[in-house]
Amino acid sequence: MTVLVRSRRVVTPEGVLPLGVDVVDGRIAGLVPYTTHEGLDLGDVALLPGLVDTHVHINEPGRTHWEGFATATRAAAAGGVTTVVDMPLNSLPPTTTVPNLEIKKKAAYGQIAVDVGFWGGAIPGNLGDLRPLWDAGVFGVKCFLSPSGVDEFPALDANGLTRALQELARFDGLLIAHAEDPWTLTEPTGPSYSEFLDSRTQEAEVRAIETVIAVARETGARAHIVHVSAGDAIAVLREAQAQGVRITAETCPHYLTLSAEEVTGTAFKCCPPIREAANRDALWAGLADGTLMGIVSDHSPCPADMKGLDSPDFVTAWGGISSLQLGLPAIWTEASARGFSLEDVVRWMARGPADFAGLSSKGRIEVGADADLVAFDPEAGFVVEAGDLAHKNPVTAYQGRSLKGVVQQTWLRGDAPGHGRFLTRGAR
Repeated sequence: MTVLVRSRRVVTPEGVLPLGVDVVDGRIAGLVPYTTHEGLDLGDVALLPGLVDTHVHINEPGRTHWEGFATATRAAAAGGVTTVVDMPLNSLPPTTTVPNLEIKKKAAYGQIAVDVGFWGGAIPGNLGDLRPLWDAGVFGVKCFLSPSGVDEFPALDANGLTRALQELARFDGLLIAHAEDPWTLTEPTGPSYSEFLDSRTQEAEVRAIETVIAVARETGARAHIVHVSAGDAIAVLREAQAQGVRITAETCPHYLTLSAEEVTGTAFKCCPPIREAANRDALWAGLADGTLMGIVSDHSPCPADMKGLDSPDFVTAWGGISSLQLGLPAIWTEASARGFSLEDVVRWMARGPADFAGLSSKGRIEVGADADLVAFDPEAGFVVEAGDLAHKNPVTAYQGRSLKGVVQQTWLRGDAPGHGRFLTRGAR
């Protein structure tokens, strides 16, 4: 056994403890007293488990000029993320069949700096592909209830949603849903952010979530709501969970740390939108009581010209926030100001997403887990400069923002990132 690293502040499921981490063959073989004289000594710099981000749009192949596996996974490693699960859309072809999944894996092969898993997709006409995708190891299948923004990944209507959940219930599969009600959404009346925000109300989000809950209750299937932005949705989700509906949900750094009042341009555009500052309190409360299982990035980049930064128009600009590298410091900045601890952040950004995805060896510092580790200085700070980030296109809504917390080093299975593996559901 070799002590890889030791710290006075190792964040474990049992608390923050002074420990050294023994590693054998990429796994944590033991946790030893900090006073051992072996290994890299971080002192008071915290040691966290590698973060798990189950909501990343990598876009390769087909739209690799938006984002690719090499750049996205380097950004992940730089941000302390050691596991990502790739979304099925924005690549060409979308991951809606097993052959398309194999095309995606072939494109990623040899390029991934961290471990990568895949979601499948549920679209009109591919009901017969859901079980084969599940058997091929995807973590679940994603659907949209409103237009996705790309023609090759159309939304499911009410009947399609019911049929998909009925099919998934047969083998206890998982549906993850972009929940905005198409009949409640309206066209923006102009190009400004206020007009864009008015077109995608909390009501649209809540109605769609209620639809998913109703069908999940009827079918007994598992369902998950991605990127919850509406504080009004928390009570709805909490009640359904209390009634035994198999429904989970996530939120994202931009909904927890940014606000409509501070939007300065189209770098902030995403769907559902960033809402008013007062809305954030309900989202933080939903994290605190476990209604929301965790925080994931919804990293969804595009070329700068698609963002329309020179002449901001929130109607035509592509919607997506690039934050894969910045999620940990962005959340720590806000969480610490609200009185939350590093243990809370690890629960929301590492163990929670890992447990949600069924990755029992990820997101925790304990014997038997993968030695995915992050040296994180929670007291240090920096100012975001888009050009310093590793993702492909230097656009971020966090440009110029002062953040607290610096990732000093990341380990993947006890080694430097760069040797990522493909993950399948239930992998250890």
